[in-house]
Amino acid sequence: MDSLTIEGAYVFTPRVHGDERGSFHEWFHQDVQQKTGHTFGLAQANCSVSSRGVLRGVHFADVPPGQAKYVTCVRGAIMDVIVDLRVGSPTFGRHEAVRLDPDNRRCLFIAEGLGHAFLALTDDTMVIYLCSEPYTPQREHGVHPLDPELGIAWPSDMEFVISAKDAASPSLAEARESGLLPGYRECLDFYARP
Repeated sequence: MDSLTIEGAYVFTPRVHGDERGSFHEWFHQDVQQKTGHTFGLAQANCSVSSRGVLRGVHFADVPPGQAKYVTCVRGAIMDVIVDLRVGSPTFGRHEAVRLDPDNRRCLFIAEGLGHAFLALTDDTMVIYLCSEPYTPQREHGVHPLDPELGIAWPSDMEFVISAKDAASPSLAEARESGLLPGYRECLDFYARP
């Protein structure tokens, strides 16, 4: 487990056991995840299949309860992006990108209050992720993934396919001005709960 530059974001590279039959690895283990210091109760498991160029996010949920995610890519490849949307955070507005694919078998833990987006780099890309809370439409929000203020260096060699909902998402500045974004202090208080 390695911390990323944004507090509450971690990358896990599991140990892979291989032989003539193939391979085996634990892509999630509660004991390892608990070393992040974040409580993660499993409430929902999702599977997303996307064509090359599909861009999903930047998504986040109201805190509390928020929605922490544990993400991996089991087919194809993605550029996974975490954005610090917590107003008052020392890394507010910053992002970090990590390539996830079946070869590197990396997994990402994304704490409540952080934004999450990913871009499918290949056709028929399959992403699976665990969520700490169920999807609740009235608590779910987004920031436009192509907002220049975010400064995300999406690959320039493809056309993006973005849902109507994501395309209508506000910019980071608009989301902040409207009070839509979570507060850093509220997130820290939530993380400290038993």
